[in-house]
Amino acid sequence: MPNRLSEATSPYLLQHQQNPVDWREWGEEAFTEARERNLPVLLSVGYAACHWCHVMAHESFEDEATAAYMNAHFVNVKVDREERPDVDAVYMSATTAMTGQGGWPMTCVLDHEGAPFFAGTYFPDRPRHGMPSFRQLLEALADAWQNRADDVQRAAGQIRDHLQQSARLESGLIGEETLTQAVRTLAGDFDAERGGFGGAPKFPPSMVLEFLRRVSTGSTAGTGSTAGTGSTTESARLMLDAGCIAMARGGIYDQIGGGFARYSVDAGWVVPHFEKMLYDNAQLLGLYARWGGDRVATETADFMLRELRTPEGGFASALDADSEGVEGRFYAWTPDQLREALGAEDGAWAAEVFTVTEAGTFEHGASTLQLRTDPDDLARLEDVKRRLLAARAGRVRPERDDKVVAAWNGLAISGLCDAGTLLGRPDYVAAAAEAGRLLVDLHLVDGRLLRVSRDGVAGRHAGVLEDHGCVASGFLALVQATGDAAWLEHARVVLDDALARFRALDGGFHDTAEDAEALLARPRELSDNASPSGSSSMVHALATYAALTGSGEHRSAAEEALAVLSRLAERAPRFAGWALAAAQTMLDGPDEIAVVGRPGPERDALERVARRRTGAVVVVGEPGDDAIPLLAGRGEVDGQPAAYVCRSLVCALPVTDPEDLARPPR
Repeated sequence: MPNRLSEATSPYLLQHQQNPVDWREWGEEAFTEARERNLPVLLSVGYAACHWCHVMAHESFEDEATAAYMNAHFVNVKVDREERPDVDAVYMSATTAMTGQGGWPMTCVLDHEGAPFFAGTYFPDRPRHGMPSFRQLLEALADAWQNRADDVQRAAGQIRDHLQQSARLESGLIGEETLTQAVRTLAGDFDAERGGFGGAPKFPPSMVLEFLRRVSTGSTAGTGSTAGTGSTTESARLMLDAGCIAMARGGIYDQIGGGFARYSVDAGWVVPHFEKMLYDNAQLLGLYARWGGDRVATETADFMLRELRTPEGGFASALDADSEGVEGRFYAWTPDQLREALGAEDGAWAAEVFTVTEAGTFEHGASTLQLRTDPDDLARLEDVKRRLLAARAGRVRPERDDKVVAAWNGLAISGLCDAGTLLGRPDYVAAAAEAGRLLVDLHLVDGRLLRVSRDGVAGRHAGVLEDHGCVASGFLALVQATGDAAWLEHARVVLDDALARFRALDGGFHDTAEDAEALLARPRELSDNASPSGSSSMVHALATYAALTGSGEHRSAAEEALAVLSRLAERAPRFAGWALAAAQTMLDGPDEIAVVGRPGPERDALERVARRRTGAVVVVGEPGDDAIPLLAGRGEVDGQPAAYVCRSLVCALPVTDPEDLARPPR
């Protein structure tokens, strides 16, 4: 019989609707019941594509005896971290403070005011690996609540005080020396042998690689700027190229279907954790398109359109790691399976090309597909990939979390616009525009963003800061890709709402609005994680809006928010890649380029060069197009299409020759 989650909109919560646990959604009703029954609140946080969330659910939440104990001794609340990132952020901070680490599934036990007195992650159904069983944990916590109330309240009070302390953030300037030092620090963490940073597990460092790309190819490179000369530029280029190549050739990349898995469990990018997340693929799509990895960008965009696009035109959140209850079964191959799909000769050739061995690189003798070197016969490779993809389509597919998250769709729009304009694929731009229209029509209500929708129905949860920054950036990418000024107005609405309701006294931002639901603490996460932090995403959006419109107010807001991120950028650049990328571009500009002229090959040639300028804001239009301020008052020169380039409040003379536009600025 379904529990109370049967009315939820989150696919993750719906996965638990048949649990014998009497789950509730997050809300005051749960805490009211906890007070009435004098029970603690057990908070379980996860997400639909989380492998260990599935394991814990199967082991414990589907077990009748464990569920009966939970129902008798706790009020049980289930939260989708992707739907409620604000709740997740507060209790992840508590979990990290109490245990030194975090992750999902996350398990917290709270008092009646929401303060945690216990926090942890996964717990097995039986004691193993030095961990107590989940049932043992529950019994100990229930006993503490009943018999050691003073200890419980003391622990809860200490964590409450820790979380509620006002953040004392020092502001500073992210200048050339900060960028140079960031490259040096990153070089110290760089894995020169296998690409990427640190050891296992390895996550795609999308934002850090974009920062390195801007350092190595940006407007400051070769112009005397400390951040872009000599060994710093060379080091940045080395780390960028090695990281992009290693990921694209490894098992973390789907060699036949396109798209990236969440992370690699090893240091060599061989065996991934197989879930595929929209936010990873959206960011990597744009990165590879800008870096010049056209094949990977094209295949990743095609994967997103084929497997993540929803009937309403948005993009689903994730594909599960498991199918038929086994992680990776959909993606891994044995030599026999290759021969069965391709025949003996092509099967043997594919096994060699994709490093599929009899021993296997994964589990049960199966291998992930890697492409360590390109074969001589690329046409044969493409034919084999096509046939393997068709054969794989007959397997049981992983489940899809089909909720549409505003922030991640904003990232997808930006990635598709970059790929579409740089690769000459107007279909990608059209798909981005359709996703943008869904956000405007369904998620933007009375000037305020809603975080999620599903099946064309908007959820009730308000957007958080990352939604505003990423959606505004997506709208601004559409301005540049389409020349349609309507997207500029949509971006202004989203940004001005964030400035009005999310701003902090120090010039930065909180993650939730001033009128949002009051939690134990008002979350404020500055560091980038798998996706940009709300603060760094807002810096990019504000700076781009200012470049397109000339708005000093938005430029100042970007500079003030970036200053708040300065200490993080200095101390932990691996977690400030998006802020560093913004700083590198803002240090000299960004370049503001208007390409004006009648449609035709001459204007197209200028546009291609302009869009390859690192960090540039580019709009293209015909003479007389004045709706976008960057185009206003600009026309052709001597009857020829012209490019107008401005930077740091200084404009150069217009140029009509693409070679002149391609030359580094002086």
